[in-house]
Amino acid sequence: MAGFDLDQLRTLVAVLDAGSLTAAAPRVFLSQSSVSEQMRKLEERAGQPLLLRGKNGVTATPAGLRLLEHARAILALSDAAYRDLRGVPMRGELNLCITDYFRPGDVARMLRRLNEQYPQLRLYVRIMKSGEIESAYARGGIDVGVSMVVQEDGAADGIPAGEMLRREPLMWMAAQGARPGCDPLPLLALPETCALRQYAERTLTRGGIAYAVAHVASGVAGLQLALAAGLGVACLNESALALGIARLDAPDLPALPQAAFRVLPARPGEDAFVARAREVITQALR
Repeated sequence: MAGFDLDQLRTLVAVLDAGSLTAAAPRVFLSQSSVSEQMRKLEERAGQPLLLRGKNGVTATPAGLRLLEHARAILALSDAAYRDLRGVPMRGELNLCITDYFRPGDVARMLRRLNEQYPQLRLYVRIMKSGEIESAYARGGIDVGVSMVVQEDGAADGIPAGEMLRREPLMWMAAQGARPGCDPLPLLALPETCALRQYAERTLTRGGIAYAVAHVASGVAGLQLALAAGLGVACLNESALALGIARLDAPDLPALPQAAFRVLPARPGEDAFVARAREVITQALR
């Protein structure tokens, strides 16, 4: 029978949303080689190239763009049929809180995808610090939360319960080409309640590095502006690298571990709609 494989279509969407085969692999729970094989088979089925491969990743050919539009519609219908049979309609209001450190591009893609697939789902999204998200979630003030935890010493058992989304290395960052040699080190950070700021200060203190907080930003975007302006050094997760900002290769600064992002776990007696929405959001953020 003629037609397309749903898994291959799902992988095509993941590849074009992520911009590369490597970045798409964890989103569809496959190895990079399996993603490549699925794309080869899909192109064979389509009878024409769907992807343009280059040094900076992949983009869609005109045929790939046409199939991408069909793929989104087909996958949305498949998901709607699944929801219909399970009896859990994606209709209603949902309060979602996401840590400021999570990739903004992924959040934007998630919101676009949910708007396309679930037009009757109304999301109230807030960007907050992880500690505030976890406190609000524990009080029942939000429905779904995405927070970050620092894996000190790389200990996997330091990650609280929840659905893992991704891990990213932490790194010291500064303006592109900067070589801060000041004593004390000018540290750029979020307010004192930020867990990552607290970790950075503890790490510098343990390493015997003299520092002074030179600038406090209200959010990661403000911190990126201060970094690009050359105001100092910050400890951030890898995806915070942006135009004008680079990893600071400074052997005298302490080595940093990874940060783990996770969706907070379901609460006892949770509404079926919220449980289903959590599944959908988790998949969309991968």
